[in-house]
Parts: sequence; structure tokens; C-alpha cells
Amino acid sequence: MKHNGTIALFQYWNNLRDGRPAPRRTEVEPADIKTLLADTFILEKDTRGAAIFRLAGTRLCAIYGRELKGFSFSSLWRGRDERLVGRLTASVFDTNAVVVVSFEGATHRKRSNPFELLLLPLDGGVESPRCLGIVSTDSKPFWLGADPITQGQIESVRVVDPDREPVFLKNRPAISVPGLYRSDYDSPEHILPPSNARRIRHLVVLDGGREE
Repeated sequence: MKHNGTIALFQYWNNLRDGRPAPRRTEVEPADIKTLLADTFILEKDTRGAAIFRLAGTRLCAIYGRELKGFSFSSLWRGRDERLVGRLTASVFDTNAVVVVSFEGATHRKRSNPFELLLLPLDGGVESPRCLGIVSTDSKPFWLGADPITQGQIESVRVVDPDREPVFLKNRPAISVPGLYRSDYDSPEHILPPSNARRIRHLVVLDGGREE
């Protein structure tokens, strides 16, 4: 985690859970995080199991140029990233995962800005899982809030173990997420691995060595 807002919300959540997998949603007091509220949100599952906004802060809604309550969380992302976002939110709801995402938000006018997303599980019972989150940025260009962000492009993802990693949050590497399909914005070397590459778990192995 890089941004102060992200780290502050994580620390609040981590103290609140007090060793449990997640704090109860009724334990979250808005007054305790009042300086972060404009950038925070809460997600819930709809009848299909997809994540939708239950609440969203005023600055977050301004950045996207619309009231987000009731909208699908995946609607914030470009098509190729929607499936990954669905898997990430499901892991928060179902396994109490803590997820950090770095992404680039783009507008219809081809402007862009970097953001950091944090997803934190809340215990709402088996029938009502919740997710507390925040979108942070240290870069605030003049147009942000006037030219709405229309889609997000994921650049890296980290799944955090809060019982083991809080001391090292700022210096653990993220996992980059290159594009899966060709587009005008994808560099050729990130489209497909070389033909002699093979994947073992999360690693790409290249066959090499000297030819005799």
C-alpha cells in the first residue's frame, strides 16, 4: 500500500477486527474515519452474487461523475478486467481476503490518472457479506472531478495476509497484470509470452541454455 488514505483505512480495519478474520459491519463508526469518508465505499452482493455499491463517498461519486449507490462495481472497469474484478470481490466476500489494486482511471477525453484501491471484508453474516473499500490517489490534476473517469485498467494486484504483513505493507512487491488482449494501449511485449515459455503456478519459465 502506497497512499496515506489506503494505509489509514487498513489500520483502522485491522485494529477493529482485533485478530478476527473481519470486523462486524455494525462496528464501523463513520465518525472514526471521517477524514476518509469521501473516498470510501461499501459493497454488498446482489441476488446474482455480484458486487454492487451499497454506499459511496461524495468525492468518489464526483470522480466517476455519477451517484454510485446501486451500481455494479464491475461497471467501473474496462471489459477485459471485469472478470478479474469479479473474482477479487468474491474472494473478499467468501474468504475474507484483503486486496490491493493499482489501476489507471481513464476518461472519454483520453485523460488518465493513477489510483489505488483497497478492499476489506466485513462480517455481515452468511446472508449479508459486505466489503469496505477506498479509492486513493496522490495525483489530483485540475480536471479530476470535472471530467469523469469512465473505466479503470488494472495494473497490479496484491492479496494481503493482515496477520503477517502489516509491518511491510509499503515495501512488498505487487503482481503486475498485463493486458490479456491486444489493444492500442498494450505494448507488444506484454501481449503474449514467447513461444518457448511455459507456466508453472504463478511463474513463467523460459526454456534456455546454450546449444552445443
